[in-house]
Amino acid sequence: MSDDIRNIVLGVVAAGISASLGWLARTYLWRRRLRRKQAFFGLPGNSECLLVVNREAGGDGAVHRYDVSALLELAALIKDCGAHAEIVQHDTARQGFGERTEFCLGGPYSNRRMAAHLNSLLPGVKVDTSTESGPDRGSFQIGSERYRAEAGVTEYVLLARLTVGEGERPVFLFCGQRAITNQAATRYLFRHHEKLARKHGRNSFCLLLKVVNSAAYGPDVVELVADVTRAAHEPVPAPA
Repeated sequence: MSDDIRNIVLGVVAAGISASLGWLARTYLWRRRLRRKQAFFGLPGNSECLLVVNREAGGDGAVHRYDVSALLELAALIKDCGAHAEIVQHDTARQGFGERTEFCLGGPYSNRRMAAHLNSLLPGVKVDTSTESGPDRGSFQIGSERYRAEAGVTEYVLLARLTVGEGERPVFLFCGQRAITNQAATRYLFRHHEKLARKHGRNSFCLLLKVVNSAAYGPDVVELVADVTRAAHEPVPAPA
């Protein structure tokens, strides 16, 4: 075998080895990221989860179009984890905590299960569910702070990951002052879940997000106001 042929053969072999090592490295990194994602969302391969949907205010069982968009985004995330979702109406969900991962969407006015979750898991959060017009309608009270909505300009949404029960599968809450803020919270979770997983691990957290100028930007411009985990878990003192 001449030197030229030998060099060509060695080059082909080296290229094949490099390509194989690169493929193995990429596969390893992809699988590690997938395992971390599955662990954060509590969605191992072929597992089952629950998508709890609310109803549109004033609608007979209808779901707001922004909530439908949020459900589609969550469904894509669940599929990426290799899990399967069951969609149920808020007033038909009958299960405890920790058995299956749950994604609960909508404020307590339109979602009874959200109201139950806030009462049981986040007693420090109070949402004004009155139907009469006024500055406090739909506002959040977290501890001693109140957050009022200005429709289309400044609106708030709670994004929470809570772990309770024996199975320790998490419950994710997307509790917004308007339907568009629910979708904003799902997008925030999709974009930042790796950062949140590094910071919080598998622990519970509750974040207050602000949706900025949704009339112009839709659900895309979202700011983190504060991590309100401690205040949300402490019951609000009764008025004197």
